[in-house]
Amino acid sequence: MSTEGNWRIQLDQEENFRFRVQFDNPALAPLAPLITDEMSPLGADAGPNPSRLLATAVANCLAASLIFALQKFKNDPAPVHAEVEVSMVRNEAKRLRIGQMAVDIQIGRQAADMAMLDRVLAQFEEFCVVTQSVRSGFPVSVSVHDADGVLLKGD
Repeated sequence: MSTEGNWRIQLDQEENFRFRVQFDNPALAPLAPLITDEMSPLGADAGPNPSRLLATAVANCLAASLIFALQKFKNDPAPVHAEVEVSMVRNEAKRLRIGQMAVDIQIGRQAADMAMLDRVLAQFEEFCVVTQSVRSGFPVSVSVHDADGVLLKGD
């Protein structure tokens, strides 16, 4: 896993606001390119728009960080489910912006089955590159529930 450095993603316009996205990692070459598009009426809803991709990246990064941290202590949290709610707002210039995100993660096991859970919950967010990168622009709240719906962590 690359921890530092530069990488590149190519986007090619197909039509109007629809783009074909190709990733630079040779290991990803067999994957079909990702199609992005703006929502109608601006676009044709042919794929997720950039705001939805950013929300996906935040939730995915947090879920992966939590899984990694739990597995470090020999826990099996599967299946993990994450949802992200995005609040769109207008800034002072009346331009649309992401105002905040709320991510809820549910692990597939009961809290009592997880070793070192308090330690994991206290620090897993710090390892999420995407969330920590966007938090300077807007707040991201995070909650974690166990398989029974018990709130383990909440902002």
